[in-house]
Amino acid sequence: MALEYDVVILGGGTGGYVAAIRSAQLGLKTAMVEKGKLGGTCLHRGCIPSKALLRSAEVYRLAKDEADSFGVVTGEVSLAFDRVQQRKQSIVDGLHNGVRGLMKKGKIDVYEGIGRILGPSIFSPMPGTISVEYEDGRENDILIPQNVIVATGSRPRSLPGLQIDGKDVMTSDEALALEQLPASILIIGGGVIGIEWASMLNDFGVDVTVVEYADRILPTEDADISREMEKLLKKRGIRFETSAEVLPDSLNKQEGSVSIDAKIGEGTETFTAEKVLVSVGRQANTEGIGLENTDIELDRGFIKVKNTYQTKESHIYAIGDVIGGLQLAHVASHEGIAAVEHIARTDAHPVDPDMVPKCIYSSPEAASVGITEQQAKERGFSVKIGKFPFKAIGKALVHGESEGFVKIVADKETDDILGIHMIGPHVTDMISEAGLAKVLDATPWEVASLVHPHPSLSEVMGEAALAVDGKAIHM
Repeated sequence: MALEYDVVILGGGTGGYVAAIRSAQLGLKTAMVEKGKLGGTCLHRGCIPSKALLRSAEVYRLAKDEADSFGVVTGEVSLAFDRVQQRKQSIVDGLHNGVRGLMKKGKIDVYEGIGRILGPSIFSPMPGTISVEYEDGRENDILIPQNVIVATGSRPRSLPGLQIDGKDVMTSDEALALEQLPASILIIGGGVIGIEWASMLNDFGVDVTVVEYADRILPTEDADISREMEKLLKKRGIRFETSAEVLPDSLNKQEGSVSIDAKIGEGTETFTAEKVLVSVGRQANTEGIGLENTDIELDRGFIKVKNTYQTKESHIYAIGDVIGGLQLAHVASHEGIAAVEHIARTDAHPVDPDMVPKCIYSSPEAASVGITEQQAKERGFSVKIGKFPFKAIGKALVHGESEGFVKIVADKETDDILGIHMIGPHVTDMISEAGLAKVLDATPWEVASLVHPHPSLSEVMGEAALAVDGKAIHM
């Protein structure tokens, strides 16, 4: 039976289900096709489970290594990793039920199958009819939408020639399901995901080595943040090798260990660990969804879209990781809303990458919004910098985490804030003030004029803003 809809969304991840909710709010008859579980990668294999594990790791480290400094005598502290995993799964399950409830509340039809875009057919002269296929052999459902939104997300990728077996050589997908912690791990890739896993596993007591192809970890972040992160993680015992080209053909698995070579400078070094975690980015899920039946174009494996999120087929939109750019859950959500609002002919607001807060949930945390100092100079800005350390903030000392700083990059000519970069305690929460400052096109003076409560970690924002013009009070 063929069913007609205003909007059909392929993919029930964060971008997809948020788009569905906004579509329903605007009075559009909406359906979603999801082959796995609602919530997608973020809820089941990414943001939420990894942050649950990070929190358990942090609590373990605090109890084991730092409680005494607060005058709290804990005695022997041990880790029950099975209970760590149970807590993680309980959080995921609760949020999954919440998403399912939102679909029911919005009267959104959810099809639990594989959605494929069909070419022109008896149902429609244009490509875009959706066939929903079921693994249990049920007859396909046919959905006839006026508009389609592709939100099929992404998956971890590997290096060419480096095979992921899910046991000895893993991606973050398999690592999240570990039943036991390894004694040691080699992490290939020092980007955001690699650094979060390095921090987490180090807190759990795992011996961690990170190898990164670029000349510094977190290569997309401000260079000062990268240096500070490496310095602080090295103090905790994590080993880093940068400018290291991993040689996949050298992979050697033996009972209880894995080794692989990396070219560093003129030489080659062998790295050996119990497990290898490959964290070298993500690739779009574009296979098997019927793109070949359309005129939709790909660019380096990602779907090409206009700033309205329309593909070359104007009635087919694409959002989230599948279009590349900033592969972040909150970006996918806002792209989904913008796409639906364009469909509904309301005021749509495309996502501006320079306005998107980015967060790293390691210990210490890092966060940023806007452009880096180097990017600002490359774009022709004459910059001025304000930097203020957490060690001069009373609440940071009270909290027991005083490493790190906030750095503000501003335009000398206009005084506009170009970028704000943070590393230190709870900066993933504080970055929202910086994001609002960017959205409102604030100047450092305007940020400094806000009365920040004392004592609070947020005081560092006001001081960094004052520091841009050399007027910081407590330095």
